[in-house]
Parts: sequence; C-alpha cells; structure tokens
Amino acid sequence: MTRSVTMHSSSAPRMVNSYKRTSSPRSPTNTGELFTPAHEENVRFIHETWQCVLRDIRSTQNSERNDRGPQEYVEKNPNPNLHSFTPVDLSDLKKRNTQDSKKS
Repeated sequence: MTRSVTMHSSSAPRMVNSYKRTSSPRSPTNTGELFTPAHEENVRFIHETWQCVLRDIRSTQNSERNDRGPQEYVEKNPNPNLHSFTPVDLSDLKKRNTQDSKKS
C-alpha cells in the first residue's frame, strides 16, 4: 500500500491509498511483534500529521487567536476520576517490553 502525506496550509493532510498488496510482511525484529510495511506507513503518517498539529497549536498560541486551524480542547468541568491519570510513554513501554523479551 502506498501512502503519501501532502501538507498545504489551505487543506488538511490526508492519506492516499493505492491498495497495492505487498508480497510478504517484513521479518519481525527482536520485539516478537510483526510490523508490516503498511503498519509502519500508518504510524509514520499519524506521527507526521500529529507533529504538524502540535506545531500549528504552538504557532496560534504565540499569535492572536483565530477560529481557523487546530484548537486545543480543555475540559470545563474535569472528571474527578481522571485526576490521577498519568499518560503512558509508549516509547518507554516498548523499550521495557523489548528488554523483557531479551531476558526471556
């Protein structure tokens, strides 16, 4: 599957699929998980797009606020059950899982 990301200031990024099947998935790394080229492309697309959103949010915070572009959502009445919520660092989790699988 071929995917391309085009960033234009006037349009939102979008995925473009050609639906070409690959002959076989890449061989797994030492993590014990299988990441196909399509999976890696999806992760790359999401990462690049998210970086663009974060950059746009930072640029609107530094300039006057307008109704165009991304806006950060902030809960007006936060849920008390989520007060102690801690986001998961996926990079750290993957490193720990990789180290654990090497020990096994």
